[in-house]
Formats: sequence, structure tokens, C-alpha cells
Amino acid sequence: MSQTDIKWDQQVRFRLIEIIALWEGRLTTNHLCDAFHIGRQQASRDINKYINLTDQDQLILDRAIKGYRPADNFKPLFTQGTAHEYLLMLHQQYNQEETFEFFNWGEAQSTVLNVPERAISPNIVRGLIAAARANLRVDIDYVSLSTPEVRGRIIAPHSLVYDGIRWHVRAYCEDKREFRDFVLSRFRNEPDLMDKSVNTREHDEDWNYQVRANITPNPNLSEKQQRIVAEDYGMKNEKLPIVTRKALMHYYLRRMGVTLDKKLLKEQPEVYQLTVILDLPL
Repeated sequence: MSQTDIKWDQQVRFRLIEIIALWEGRLTTNHLCDAFHIGRQQASRDINKYINLTDQDQLILDRAIKGYRPADNFKPLFTQGTAHEYLLMLHQQYNQEETFEFFNWGEAQSTVLNVPERAISPNIVRGLIAAARANLRVDIDYVSLSTPEVRGRIIAPHSLVYDGIRWHVRAYCEDKREFRDFVLSRFRNEPDLMDKSVNTREHDEDWNYQVRANITPNPNLSEKQQRIVAEDYGMKNEKLPIVTRKALMHYYLRRMGVTLDKKLLKEQPEVYQLTVILDLPL
């Protein structure tokens, strides 16, 4: 059976099956029931249909984990098998968004500029997610621009963060003795899950602290230019209030191209159209 013979709604469910199995390492009927509001029998039929699509054992029923795990030679049929697909699904779930990839625009066209995806291993994502859910310490190798040699780190992850360009994991670093952000694509080898961590999300002050700021047009623009920028973002009184976690504020400002550098604001106002007034934490 080719993909063209499979109804689009069935293909959507098969996509979820592949993404969850590959990146979480455990698929259950609950995943389909919760995502598509279908009954358990229908979810079981979908999983069995997927398994029977090929002669190759794609999914293995593992009673130890009370679900299906991907076979060692698992090859996605309806997805590309990239971390971006899984992480984008998490992002869309967070925003309560839905996408319809099979929507037909007719003769109208649209396009999205996609930047190259960063290489992220499923085994690493699975381990970090499992550790975050159970609040476990993790022994894992990591590289950075400041420390390019592969080096072991013991961390306690608690959340995934998408900054609009790349994915990070927020975790307590036992080496630095503080909560830090780690770029997912810079982890190496498989994580070794350890015991429980005493450093939980509740102890991450910068994560739990909400801060407030007002985005404003660059005052070095002309009045007419400032008005245009304000209208672009739907500002009221030339201010766009934002509230976010203290740990994420720098990502927010960087994504919007905001700078506090007075020299850049003055010399390149049409490039740096926005600046910010930081308020006290909430």
C-alpha cells in the first residue's frame, strides 16, 4: 500500500505514531486518544495498521514499558525523522495551534523560509525528556564554543526551550552550581540517567521569576518612522508590553532584534528599529 492510498487523516495519525515512538521511545494508545479524541479501540487499530504497513518490524510491543518502542532498524515512513518535527509538535501543543499540511490553496501560493536544522540525536532527546519527567540527574557529554573538547557534565534537566532558532534544555549544572541553558545539538553520546536530583524546577529562580518590559521604537528614528514601527507591532502609545520568564528575556529580545546598545541605536536606527525599557520583576 502506497501513501497515496491512505487517507490524509490516517496519515496524520501515522505521523504522530512515528514522532512519539522515535523521540520519546514509548508509544501508547493514550497518545492517539488524547491527540485526536478517539477511542482506545480505534487507537489500537491505527497502531496495528501502521505495524502491518511493511514486513519490517517497525514497532516492538515492550511489556516492560507498557507500550511500543521503535525497533533498532526503525525507519520513518511518514516523517523525516528529524528532531525538529518532534520539537515543533511540542511548540504547537504549547501554543494550542493546529496545522493542516494537506490544505489546498489552489492557485494562491505561500512559502516559509526554513533555516537548516541542527543535528540532534533521538537517543539524547529521549534521555533528557525521561530525566526531566522523573527529575533525575544525567551524566552526559557536551561541547561548547568556550570548551570545544567533549566534556562530561552532570545536569538535572527540567524544561525544553525554543528560542525561535534553536532548541535548548534548561537544567541545573552541577559543575557551575547553577541553572543554565544547554543547546540540544551540542550534546554528545547517550545520556546516563542517574538518581533523583534535589535541584528541581522550583529552585530555578530565573525560570520562575516573571519580568516585564516595554518594547518601543528606536527614538533615533524620525517621528513618522517610529509611528510605522509602532503600527507594525500594534503598539499603544508606542509601547508593546511583554511579560516572560527572566531566564528567557534575552532570547525574546534577540529574536525581535532589540538592542540596548546606544551606539548601534544611534548609528543604525533603520537596522535596529526597536529598543526596550526594562521594568522591575513582577
